[in-house]
Amino acid sequence: MKLAIVTAYPPSKVTLNEYAYHLVKSFRQSEKVTELVLLTDETPEGKDINFTENGCKITAKECWKFNSYLNIVNVTKAINNLKPDAILFNLQFMKFGDKKVAAALGLALPLVCKIKKLPTIVLLHNILEQVDLKSAGFTSNKIAQKIYNFIGTSLTKLILKADLVAVTMDKYVTILEEKYKVDNVKMIPHGTFEIPEKPSHQLPNGALKIMTFGKFGTYKKVESMIEAVEKVRASSGLNLEIVIAGTDNPNVIGYLANVKEIYQHVPQITFTGYVEESEVERIFNESAVVVFPYTSTTGSSGVLHQAGSYGKAVVMPNLGDLATLIKDEGYRGEFFEPENVTSLANAIEAIVTNDTYRIELEKANYKAATAFPMERITNIYLEEFELINSKLNTSKSLSTPSVI
Repeated sequence: MKLAIVTAYPPSKVTLNEYAYHLVKSFRQSEKVTELVLLTDETPEGKDINFTENGCKITAKECWKFNSYLNIVNVTKAINNLKPDAILFNLQFMKFGDKKVAAALGLALPLVCKIKKLPTIVLLHNILEQVDLKSAGFTSNKIAQKIYNFIGTSLTKLILKADLVAVTMDKYVTILEEKYKVDNVKMIPHGTFEIPEKPSHQLPNGALKIMTFGKFGTYKKVESMIEAVEKVRASSGLNLEIVIAGTDNPNVIGYLANVKEIYQHVPQITFTGYVEESEVERIFNESAVVVFPYTSTTGSSGVLHQAGSYGKAVVMPNLGDLATLIKDEGYRGEFFEPENVTSLANAIEAIVTNDTYRIELEKANYKAATAFPMERITNIYLEEFELINSKLNTSKSLSTPSVI
């Protein structure tokens, strides 16, 4: 199978590029895939497709730009030229842009592929029905929220024209089936990127690192985490370092620079900036605790799966999709009330002052992560493509008149 994947891809800064890297890394090692065609966003640097493991040929075609109105044309041209056997879209609603028309045109691509009778699966990481538009940085205006919801419903209908829409949580399947009256939605787990055989539960010498990872400024805000760690320093006397790994959310450029200015009096804060893929493992392994300073959630958490794969203890708000993941997939952590500094401080302190408990959480999260390695996830997608192909071939044979 010559498989095309429409996605952002490292060194892109567009969301879901890291997930795409690990999808590709796994797909290329399958005997069922003869070639991977990556239909990616344009970046100044070349795409990171040099893997050390043996695998199939990879072709990277940069054919779309964030917020371009021509994405639907350019990606379609690339598909026509490269002629893949099947196509997978790695999507969320703001994938192709944060401008309404540009985003909508990009999300019409699965319908274009369906019309071309190209086996099409959309991996949809979030659904608008489960997004708090105010907390996620879209809008706080009630009228604007109604407009967004109308647009979101319309775009979801477009996306659901694909042969299959894969979502990462069971409740998303229920919501989409009940609202849109469709039967082409399936839950396929998020999967775990890297799974070391035996994660070490020993921490490096020196300060205990309290780390958070992501794109910050909307529903992921670090002020409460900084203030909580200060409280833990005061109450426990421990040597703690705050590590903020990642960048601004594209909707709030300058957020982290402003935080850095406001909290310049607080010692031992490290702002890593963008974390290269090769540095992710080190960032996680050096951390004593991974904190999720979220005020809401917008889908299955890739960071939680990463933390689990490296065997890390986590501190999370008990809300939304994080709470569902814990229930469905077996992750464990200390919980806190969102935006409550004291509650967050208590959760962090419960872990950093008790090594036995920290290691217990680490082992539980590693166990949860190993249940869904990326190889298992990509095999599910390949099986689904085979089913779609079988249905298409059956349909063709039935529509072809018999010759007497």
